[in-house]
Amino acid sequence: MAKTDSAEITKVSPLKRVLPSPGLPMKMGALRDSFDFFHISGRNLLTVVLIALAAYACANLIIEDDLLTLFYAGLVVLGIVALVTTLKNWRAGVYGFVAWIAVEDLIRKHLGNNMIIYFAKDFLALALYLSFFVARRSTLTKLYRPPFLIPLLVFFWYCVIQALNPASTSIFYGLMGLKLSFFYVPLLLVGHALVDSDRELRRFFFFNSVLILVVAGFGIAQSILGPTFLNPQVIQEDIRGLSTLYRISPITGLVAYRPTSFFVSAGRFQNFLGLSWVLALGFGGFLLMRKQTGRLLGFATVGIVAAASLMAASRGVFVWTLASALVVAPAFIWGASWTGELRSRVMRAIQRAAVFVAIALTILVGIFPNEVSSRLAIYSETLSPYSPRSELGSRSWEYPVLNFVAAFDYPRWPYGYGTGTASLGVQYVARIMHAPPMNIGVENGYGQLVIELGIVGLLLWILVAYAISRSAWQAARNLKGTVWFPIAFAIFLYAFLLVFPVSFYGFIAYQDFVINSYFWLMLGILFRITEFPGNLPIAQTTARN
Repeated sequence: MAKTDSAEITKVSPLKRVLPSPGLPMKMGALRDSFDFFHISGRNLLTVVLIALAAYACANLIIEDDLLTLFYAGLVVLGIVALVTTLKNWRAGVYGFVAWIAVEDLIRKHLGNNMIIYFAKDFLALALYLSFFVARRSTLTKLYRPPFLIPLLVFFWYCVIQALNPASTSIFYGLMGLKLSFFYVPLLLVGHALVDSDRELRRFFFFNSVLILVVAGFGIAQSILGPTFLNPQVIQEDIRGLSTLYRISPITGLVAYRPTSFFVSAGRFQNFLGLSWVLALGFGGFLLMRKQTGRLLGFATVGIVAAASLMAASRGVFVWTLASALVVAPAFIWGASWTGELRSRVMRAIQRAAVFVAIALTILVGIFPNEVSSRLAIYSETLSPYSPRSELGSRSWEYPVLNFVAAFDYPRWPYGYGTGTASLGVQYVARIMHAPPMNIGVENGYGQLVIELGIVGLLLWILVAYAISRSAWQAARNLKGTVWFPIAFAIFLYAFLLVFPVSFYGFIAYQDFVINSYFWLMLGILFRITEFPGNLPIAQTTARN
């Protein structure tokens, strides 16, 4: 018997032998065995040596006050760890990618707008795609086929052909345009595979809620503390300087700072708030109808995003927030089952969201009345139809329509100048690749498509937008009367608003890498959760969680 026990002990790893039996003190022999772990292989000695050398190098950099090199070294180590983790586990890579695109601008603007950092997310995305497709191939799992695949492929290949447009002064404009519009499309497949259960759905949205809270919370703090908070001392030209980061009420003359939060521009932060507001409403409604823990986090996110939207000093965000709330509330009521308890849960969700928004705004008004009053003055003086300085009509219709018509003043409007020639990021192509500048473009999004792709390109985009919106609506409608309807409708609403009205006013919102990534990832999640009601094992599992 003793011999058998000894043989069994030799099969146990040194780490397991360190743990004493319950209720017994650790003996010296067990403590001595704990150090055996470090003698398993010579690689451990090499690891210790490398750690010591790294610590020595970091100490020298700190002594020499060379913190910039230290930051770069830390980013390299972080990048390697992220890549290895993503290649080993694509699910972990999704969370790493989403977290990185939220903080990338914060790192980049403090390191001189380094282009390596700008493209780091693309390397991480490539690693995610590789890991995902290898994993799916190994399990022989068939990839999801979106219902709008044919229109999307037609539009994609048309844009590929337009990348070779002879009017374009560089092929790199076309490559940049293709990247901005299509590089994150595979996230639709990733999102569809990610939320394979109700538990995974909650896990992702809990993670996303925490991320939203951090970004929006720092945005509120920056709107009060001013541009020196979270921004480098020397604002880079690509951050567009401080002059565009202020709004002045035309009548009272009150000044309001437009926060950027973690991002390099106020516009990108405003796009993030629009996305966050709709998703927060959908997740909050879902949590309340599922009677799940974490409802405090979900509705706190709603309140914080509402406060951040008010302090953004952006008329677009302000209107977006109000309009979305007015659409979401009746839609949730319509999507509830009127024969069961879901109806009362929906009403409670709407009431609770309103309460948290009221609490957040009351705290802001009570502590920072001057900062809030400057924003309210801007909104009332420029949006109210009764204000003598109202810009509601001109900014919502006249100005964008004039910009759209101006696109037809360019002689090549029937066939365009080529993909990417008027897109977001042309300054990087001109600066890095030394491409001759195109000096073309308008502020209207549909006008931009006419300039780049011609009238045929615009029609193809409208076809793709219609196909995506129709498919998303059908998916959300199929979940009517279920607990997943709030999330489904929120994703549909965001997708519809992005591909139609938002893209009409400015196509750069769609090409924003944060918005574009979320757009395709959320579509994949939407189409996956439509399978939940018909999947009895999932329904039974989630009912107990």
